[in-house]
Amino acid sequence: MNLKGMELIISQLRAQREDFVNQIGHIDAALIVLGRVNGTHAQVPVRTISAAGRKRIAAAQRARWAKVRGKVKTSKRTMSAASRRKIAAAQRARWARVNKSKA
Repeated sequence: MNLKGMELIISQLRAQREDFVNQIGHIDAALIVLGRVNGTHAQVPVRTISAAGRKRIAAAQRARWAKVRGKVKTSKRTMSAASRRKIAAAQRARWARVNKSKA
């Protein structure tokens, strides 16, 4: 058998394989639909969570709701007097440069 004949056979086999893959996809979709009609569902892996994990999630959700309802006091950030003086001095220096460049 020559090279051209082999390439033809390989291309036909690939086309046939692609058709089979498409048909299997359609069959899978039909089975899923039929499973829903019969009251059964496609098998979905069941995920379990530990009791400790449930407690952590519940505590976090309770904290979120408490925050929404305003039951949690959030502390305001405060700045030291020294920090305020440094910021004020830097701002005065900036404005001095701006005013100097305008004059």
